[in-house]
Amino acid sequence: MLRIITQQADVRAELQRICDRTHDEHVLHKEATVREVLQAVKRQGDKAVLHYTDEFDNQTLKQEELRVTGSELDAAYQQVSQELIAAIRLASQKIEAFHRQRVPKNWVNFADDEVVLGKRYNPVDRAGLYVPGGRAAYPSTVLMNAIPARVAGVPRVVMVTPPGAGKAIPPAVLVAAQEAGVQEIYRVGGAQAIAALAYGTETIPKVNVIVGPGNIYVTLAKKLVYGSVGIDCLSGPSEVLIIADETANAVHVAADMLARAEHDPMAAAVLLTTDAALAKNVQVAVERQLVDHPRRIDTEKAIAHYGLIVIVESLKAAAELTNEFAPQHLELAIAEPWEFLPQIRHAGAIFLGDATPPAVGQYLAGPNHTLPTSGAARYASALSVETFLKQSSIIQYSQSALQKVAGTIDILASVEDLPSHADSVRRRIQHEE
Repeated sequence: MLRIITQQADVRAELQRICDRTHDEHVLHKEATVREVLQAVKRQGDKAVLHYTDEFDNQTLKQEELRVTGSELDAAYQQVSQELIAAIRLASQKIEAFHRQRVPKNWVNFADDEVVLGKRYNPVDRAGLYVPGGRAAYPSTVLMNAIPARVAGVPRVVMVTPPGAGKAIPPAVLVAAQEAGVQEIYRVGGAQAIAALAYGTETIPKVNVIVGPGNIYVTLAKKLVYGSVGIDCLSGPSEVLIIADETANAVHVAADMLARAEHDPMAAAVLLTTDAALAKNVQVAVERQLVDHPRRIDTEKAIAHYGLIVIVESLKAAAELTNEFAPQHLELAIAEPWEFLPQIRHAGAIFLGDATPPAVGQYLAGPNHTLPTSGAARYASALSVETFLKQSSIIQYSQSALQKVAGTIDILASVEDLPSHADSVRRRIQHEE
C-alpha cells in the first residue's frame, strides 16, 4: 500500500531514507561483492567475465561468444516489426536534433594584442555504453547513450548489455544500436561489464568514459571505477517526485508513479501535494492500476518500500523539500508550472503540465534520460554531448605581455615557495640562455 504522510516532522526523515536507499547496510553488503568482481576482472580478464556471467546471469558463454556477430546484427532487422524500426528512427532523429544543439565550439579570444586565450574541445578516444537488460529490452537507452557519443565525434563506441535466455540480445536493442551507429557490442552485464570496460580484457577494450544507467550493482561498480575512467553520473535506481495541486489528475499521477516503480524494486515514487483529497485518490488509483500490472511483483515492492505521498502546507514547502531531495525526474502537475519553475534548483529533468508525462522524456523528447539519482542532481547533470568531450585551455603570451605580469608571478611564486616558477619567467624576461 502506498503510504500517506501528514505529520510534517516525519517528512524529511522519510525523504532522506528514500534518497539514501543506495547507501544502507544492505547496499554496503552489495558493494563488497562488487569490489570482489572488479578485482577479479582486473586480474583475470575474460575468465572472470565469463565466470560471473555464468554465476549472475545463468548464461554459460565461451570467450568467442562475448562479441555479438555481424550476422546477429543483420538478423535483428528481420526479427522486429517495421513499426518498431520506424519508431526507433523517429526517436533517433529527435534525440540527435536536440544534442546537436549542445555541441560546444572551440573558441579563441584575443584579450589584447599580445595575449590569446581560448578553449578547445576533443572527444575521448573510446566510450563504453552500458545498456540494462535481463528482464526487458531497452532500445531507448541505446539511443540516449550512443547518439550523444556519435554527435561528439567519439571514434570508437563500445556497448555492453547482459545476455538473455539462450545467450541472446533482444533484437530491438541490436537494431537501435545500429541505427545509432554502434557496431561493437558485447553480451555482458552487471558489475563485470563495468569492470571490463574500466580495465580492459583480452576481448573487451578499455574505454575512457562509461555511461548508462543500471541496477544497484552497476551503479556501485561505476562509482568504484571512477578515477580509472570517467563516468556520466550515478544513475539508478530510477525515481520520480511529483508536485501536484488540486488541478492534477489522480489517475495520471498514479500512472506516472507506477511508470518509475516498474523499473526496479529499488525505484522510488514520491508525490508532494497540497490537496488531501488528491492524495487519497492517487493512493486508490495506484492500487487499481497494480491489479493487472504485468510487472506487479517488482512494482509493488518499489511502491511498498520507496513509494510515498506527502501532504504539504503549500507549494513553497513542496519546492523546499524537492530541492533537498534533488529528484532524477520532477513532474510539476500544477496549474501554473512555469510560474513555479524558478523555485526549483535541483532536479535531473523537469516535466511541466499534465500533457508532459516523464515517459516522453524516456523515449523521444530529445533531452537525455540518463539522469543523476539519489540526490546527485544537487551537483550532477544529465548525460550529454559534453560527457564525451574534454576541454583543453589555449594560452599564448607575447614577450612584452609576459614582461608586464612577471612581477606578479614572482610575488605569488614566492608566497607558495616555488622558486623555479618565478625563475622560468625571469629567465625569459632577461633573455638568459
